[in-house]
Amino acid sequence: MHPPLTLHRHPMCVEIIEQFQKCHLDHPIAKFFGECTELKIKLDRCFREEKAVKRKVNFEQSKKHKERLQALRKEAAEASPKKSNFV
Repeated sequence: MHPPLTLHRHPMCVEIIEQFQKCHLDHPIAKFFGECTELKIKLDRCFREEKAVKRKVNFEQSKKHKERLQALRKEAAEASPKKSNFV
């Protein structure tokens, strides 16, 4: 099973998606008997590669956000007055 084949959501796989959809249109019965299987395998590989790229980008963004948050917390801790034990 593959995700919805919307072209704008899978920019790396546009060509393969179009070929796969064309194969399904050109072979409405034969698609059930493996006519488009080779394209399906290519499509799955492309989706895996695309996911790996997205995962790497998200990880890098996450690291930047964490570093920024830690810097803000450190800055806030240094700026706040320290409470004394004498009340």
